[in-house]
Amino acid sequence: MVPDRQMISASTSVTRAVARVPGSCGELAQGLIDGNHFLVSCPIDMYATASVEVSVGTGRICTPPNAPKSHRAVELTLEHLGRSDVDVMLNLASSLPRRKGMASSTADVSASIAATAAAVGSSDAMPPREIARLALMIEPSDGLMLPGISLFDHRNGTVARTLGAVPSMSVVVLDFGGDIDTIEFNSVDREDVLRRLQPRFEEALALIVRGIQHGRPEDVAAGATLSSVANQEVLYKPHLDVVMRLADELGALGVNVAHSGTVTGMLFDDDAELTENAVSYIRDRVPGVWQVYDRRIVNGGVYPVEEAVRWQP
Repeated sequence: MVPDRQMISASTSVTRAVARVPGSCGELAQGLIDGNHFLVSCPIDMYATASVEVSVGTGRICTPPNAPKSHRAVELTLEHLGRSDVDVMLNLASSLPRRKGMASSTADVSASIAATAAAVGSSDAMPPREIARLALMIEPSDGLMLPGISLFDHRNGTVARTLGAVPSMSVVVLDFGGDIDTIEFNSVDREDVLRRLQPRFEEALALIVRGIQHGRPEDVAAGATLSSVANQEVLYKPHLDVVMRLADELGALGVNVAHSGTVTGMLFDDDAELTENAVSYIRDRVPGVWQVYDRRIVNGGVYPVEEAVRWQP
């Protein structure tokens, strides 16, 4: 996605910065505890990359026409930093499919904020929690801008902390088709159901926290499976029982889902042979699967691909 470069004047110097943020395979857990919404991130090695070029100007912003959320992210970043004296051109590249629960919007928005701040020389003023705050002004967001595996209030940001580094794990992502509008989904009041499910959310979260703290992928997967099953009362996935049986047959530790999306994951130890066999089996023998991805679970956070560089165009 490449916007028009005409906004950059040939007579001015340009500063460029590039940042990337991982997407996700849904979440390891999501729910409501004591009235607070939360999710536990499941970042994977598929990324959105934002490249920002900044020149002296009057506040013009040029972004891809199909990226209104990232355009708003640049606007909010400049407002937050008090910079109306620059023009910004944003390019985006992403391997993440849209409207599937793989955090494509969160990754785009977070990378755009980070790259804009770096390009104007204010990256130190944009820590992960501030990126999260700005992202939440646009829409409910995953906590993928936070380092490691995060516990995040995806609606209000009242909880935003790192649980620890990811244990060595992989995930086979299954897409059975369809899509979900995250903003529309989150606009529906499901508080009664979520409050009733709180004991299961608490158990799932406790298992995941223990698994991260002690490096036990089996505990992480057990907690994620509990959360996936509980979520059937929130957003039913007709294929989940089949995926759970397959996961057991193929040597997976458990499953996870996009709680407000369509994808489902099979969670494995970081074992390439197991995941490759699972992908081959699913492609050959499981009807109705549109796409399968064999990915590693990674630590979240904003990764500067290219520090701010200045040159004369």
